[in-house]
Amino acid sequence: MLITITLEPDSGHDLDATVLSHLLRKHPGKAQSFQLPVGTVHVFYPAYGPRRCTAALLLEVDPVGLVRSKRFRGEAGVLDHYINDRPYAASSLLSVALGKVMRSAMSGQSESHPELATAPLPLKLAVPVISTRADADGDLVRRLFEPLGWHIESSPIELDENYPQWGASHYRSLELTGNVPLHLALRQLYVLMPVLDDAKHYWVGDDEAAKLVRQGEGWLADHPERELIAHRYLAHQRDLVEVARGLGTSGTSEVSEAVTEATDQNNPAVPLRIMRAEAVLGALHETNSHSVVDVGCGPGALLRRLQKDGFFTRIVGTDVSGRALERAAADLHLAERSDADRERLQLLHSSAVYRDERLRGFDAIVLMEVIEHLDPERLPALVDSIFGYSQPRTVLVTTPNAEFNALYPRLASGTMRHDDHRFEWNRDEFRRWAENVAMEHGYAVDYRSIGNEHEQLGPATQMAIFRKVAA
Repeated sequence: MLITITLEPDSGHDLDATVLSHLLRKHPGKAQSFQLPVGTVHVFYPAYGPRRCTAALLLEVDPVGLVRSKRFRGEAGVLDHYINDRPYAASSLLSVALGKVMRSAMSGQSESHPELATAPLPLKLAVPVISTRADADGDLVRRLFEPLGWHIESSPIELDENYPQWGASHYRSLELTGNVPLHLALRQLYVLMPVLDDAKHYWVGDDEAAKLVRQGEGWLADHPERELIAHRYLAHQRDLVEVARGLGTSGTSEVSEAVTEATDQNNPAVPLRIMRAEAVLGALHETNSHSVVDVGCGPGALLRRLQKDGFFTRIVGTDVSGRALERAAADLHLAERSDADRERLQLLHSSAVYRDERLRGFDAIVLMEVIEHLDPERLPALVDSIFGYSQPRTVLVTTPNAEFNALYPRLASGTMRHDDHRFEWNRDEFRRWAENVAMEHGYAVDYRSIGNEHEQLGPATQMAIFRKVAA
C-alpha cells in the first residue's frame, strides 16, 4: 500500500517545497521504518528539492501475521484470511499506519514553521490502488473529495489487462490536487479511505466514534456527505453514529475519554474527567493558590470550573492550538462578559515547551493530562519552561496510569488510551520523573490517586503535587 504526498509550488510562489519534511517531521536524508501491528511502514522521499518535494508512505502488510492477530483477522472465511487485497489496496490498514506515523503532522502544529502548519498549501496526494466498493463510475470519489476543495483524477483498474472483456475491478487509482492545509489533507485521507472501501479490518468499537469526531474536526461538520461518511466509517452501527453526533460539540480529549470511560466496567458513577478536575481544584485550594495557569487548557474544561469559583482571583489558560482557544473563548462566553471578568480570566497562545514571561509570578501552574501528549524528548524543554523559568509556588501534574489500562475491556493490549498520546507511564516511571524534576529545581513532591483504584494496578489517573521549597 502506498501514499505519496507532494508539495509543488507554482513558479510565482517563493515557498520552498522542502518545508514539507519539517511539517511531516520525517528526515529526508534517510529511509525510516516503523513496526506497527498492521505491518512495517516505510517513509522516504522520492523527490526532494526547493521546487518539488515528495514524501512516500509505504505499508508492507504481512497477511499471515494479520490472521494471527485477533484485532485484524475479521469475520471472513478461513481462505479469505490468506487470499485477499490487503497487501496492495489502500484501506483501513493504511489509515492506521497513516495515523500512527504522521500523527504529529495531523495535529496541525509545527514548532519550526507554525505559520505553515495550518495554511493552505499546493498539495498533491496520490494513492495508486484504493478499494472503492460499489463505486464503479467514481461518483462517490467525487462526492467525497470535491466539497473539500480537491481536483480529482481517478481511473478504474482493470481486473486483468490481458482480458479486457472481464471489465474493471472495484479498485481505482486516486490523485488529489488542491490548496489544502496539510493536517486537514492527511486527516481527510485517514477517514475517507475506509469510507470508500466501506469496510474496516479491525473491530469497530465505541472509541471509533471519538476518533471520527477528532479526525473530522475542521472539515466534516459541513460536508454534504457527512451522514454517509459517519455510517461507513462506523461500520453502519447506528448507535455509534448517534454517539458521534452527540459528541461532535465537545472537546476532542473529552470526547475520547468519555467514550473510553463509557466502556470501563470498573468506572464509578462519576466520570473520571470530572473526578480529575475536582481533584485538581481541591489541590489548588489546599495549596492556597489564588492565581492559576492552566497550561494546555484545550477547549476550557478546567477553566470553566475555575471561573465559577471565587477563590481564584486570576486565571490564565494557554494552548498551542488557536482553534482550541477560540472554542474555549466561545464556551466561556468571554466576549459577553464584563471588563473585570475578562481581566480575571485570560486566554493566551503559548507552548508548554517554550519559556513565556507572561506565565511568571503565578501561585500555581496546572498540567492536567498534558505531558503524555508531548514526545518524550520534548519533556526537558517543558520542565525548563515550567519549573526552571516560571517557577510557581505549586505545580500540579496529572497523567494516566498505564497499569490501569488493563481494566479497560475495549482497549487492546499494549495500546494507549488516546491516539494522540506519545507515551503513558506506570506509577514507578511517573514517580522517578517527578522525583528527578523536584530534586533538580528545588521542589518537594507528593502524590495523589484519582479515580477508581485497583488493589494491584493502582488508580486510573495519577497526580503529582510539587511545592517550591524555600531557599
